[in-house]
This record gives sequence, C-alpha cells and structure tokens, in this order.
Amino acid sequence: MKTMLKDVLLAVFALMLCAAPAAAEDVKAGDLVISQAWSRATPGGAKVAGGYLTIENKGTTADRLVSVSADIAGKTEVHEMAMDNGVMKMRPLDKGLVIDAGKTVKLAPGGNHLMLQELKGPFKQGDKVPVTLEFEKAGKVAVSLDVQGVGAQAPGDGGHMMKKMPDHSGMKM
Repeated sequence: MKTMLKDVLLAVFALMLCAAPAAAEDVKAGDLVISQAWSRATPGGAKVAGGYLTIENKGTTADRLVSVSADIAGKTEVHEMAMDNGVMKMRPLDKGLVIDAGKTVKLAPGGNHLMLQELKGPFKQGDKVPVTLEFEKAGKVAVSLDVQGVGAQAPGDGGHMMKKMPDHSGMKM
C-alpha cells in the first residue's frame, strides 16, 4: 500500500512538472533583478506587441531604464499607459523609467510596458523573444520574454483568462 501511494505521488509530481509553463529566469545586473519577463502571442499580421517584466532595485541608489531593443522589432520603446479624463492614453517615456533604490517596478498590461513595433514576425506561444534593456547605471542587459497565450494577463496564464486591459498585439502603427 505504501509503495503504491509513493508511486502515485511520484507520477502526479512528474505530471505537474511537465504541465508547468517554463518561467523566465531571473537576470541580475548590478543592483537590479529582472524577473517574470513575458509577452503575448500575436495574431497573424500583427505589427505590435507588448513586453512585461518586473525590475527590483536592491541597491541604495536609483537606476533608470532608458531604452529597449529587439532584433524582431523595427522600433522599440518604454511606454506608459494611463487614464486621462476617462480615456486610456499611451505614450513613450522619453526620459526612461526610474527604478528607485529598494523599490520594485512592474511593467504589466494596462500600465508601463515595453512596446515592440514594426514586428518582423509573429510571437508564438512557447517562444522566447530576446530583448536588450539598457539602464543608466546597470548598462545593457539581455533578457528573454516568454511568450504566453494571446489573452494572457500574467506569466503562466496561457491566455485563458478574460482580457481586462487592452491588448497591443492587434494594433497597427
């Protein structure tokens, strides 16, 4: 009986490992830790995608995300999305995004995000999209965005949740 229970538990554990989505690895650059880097799959013909991640500053001085680049995109920017008189507006953060000392900044759907425009190919669920973040102090940092499902709201979601915020993947710019 004990052996059978052990075998069942091992089988369940093995299935859980197989079913778990691959998570982006944490990347350390100076005092910064970049985690949960992801994007959404893009529908056919889409020329725009958003990139999302978390940046934790474990240092005693602020740093600034000044730019982003990606070979798969003709143009990339750090963007802000905010409500203005009941209208959702999006704009590039020309002076970058400050990550204060001891703070964490989350780039997520409906807020600050990476904007990849003039895509040279689609993002497919399960892909890893390489991007380079450039920080004022930490310098250039290579990360990979784990591509989730079209409607995903967070890493590992796979697109099964309802969309709560605008999805950039169908926008034409």
